[in-house]
Amino acid sequence: MSDTAPLFKPLTIRGMTIPNRIVMAPMTRTFSPGGVPGQNVVEYYERRAEADVGLIVTEGTTVDRGGASNDPNIPNFHSPEALGGWDRVTKAVHGKGGKIAPQLWHVGMMRKPGTGPDPDATSDSPSGKTHKGKQVQPEPTESEVADMVMAYANGAGDAAKLGFDAIEIHGAHGYLIDEFFWGVMNTRADKYGGDLVARAQFAGEIIAECRKQVGEEMPIILRFSQWKQQEYTARLAHNPQELEAFLGVFADAGVDVLHASQRRWWEPEFPEVDGDKGLNLAGWCKKLTGLPSITVGSVGLSSDFAEAFQGKGSKTSTLDEVINRLDKGEFDMVAIGRALLHDPLWAQKVKQGRLGELSDYDAKALATLY
Repeated sequence: MSDTAPLFKPLTIRGMTIPNRIVMAPMTRTFSPGGVPGQNVVEYYERRAEADVGLIVTEGTTVDRGGASNDPNIPNFHSPEALGGWDRVTKAVHGKGGKIAPQLWHVGMMRKPGTGPDPDATSDSPSGKTHKGKQVQPEPTESEVADMVMAYANGAGDAAKLGFDAIEIHGAHGYLIDEFFWGVMNTRADKYGGDLVARAQFAGEIIAECRKQVGEEMPIILRFSQWKQQEYTARLAHNPQELEAFLGVFADAGVDVLHASQRRWWEPEFPEVDGDKGLNLAGWCKKLTGLPSITVGSVGLSSDFAEAFQGKGSKTSTLDEVINRLDKGEFDMVAIGRALLHDPLWAQKVKQGRLGELSDYDAKALATLY
């Protein structure tokens, strides 16, 4: 077995079999004018599919709510024109033997009023509060929250009709679903508010409604994080017991894969429990639920993404540690973001042992990449 062999074992989840454990992480892009993915987007995903990426998770693509998007050049997943574009993407990826899942997304209160393709729309939220707890608009009714749930579910149904292989629900990084998780932004007194388990019910309903629309063969992935863009040090679960109860909501609702986002994948989630070399967030997800998990967070890079986007270059780093922990079963898949964005052949080079050819990531060159 070569050093990279554990990355290239197949994995079956429900009706989907992926050829290896490399996942293309979702990365926000603004190359879809009017929300419609064009031929450039088709080719962007097609290149990664033909270069040995096991599962492609698309950039965030917004659900059918007026305030779901903060940029008209971010693709949506509901207009007939956009769905036609995603149909072409899916066919192109499948034509290269790839597997693909759309990431269903709603930016929530991260959207500034008056922005996006529907400037007059209200920015959805759990309680009408900012990340600092300031009330800026009325709390949505239960009926309005139910409409938010169905926006995700209807997107999932469209993904199934288009022949996608799985779906991913974006519940991380301070966007709408994560805002429901976060006590400072979710102060509701109904079934969607309360303790952490109660605040997870919104996502639980989304998962359950998506399952109704995609059937039993299509995997459902949930991406979540402890940290928020609004506050890097924020935490939802402070110990394994709280995390287990939180994740149990999603497991009971029918989620298949937990995509655990960290800024730095190698950092232990609860070092006070298992030490400085302890399980990361994806490792705890698998241990507590038994579900397959995806690790993500600066994999293949020597610095975290915040440094990179401040203009500091990031050299691709050794993969020994992530492969070793994958091989031991701590987690099941490894999501690659910026390294794969910069180099479409990243997975192929790793598979062929051409690690010396992996190029550096340069944030300043991001605008030229597609």
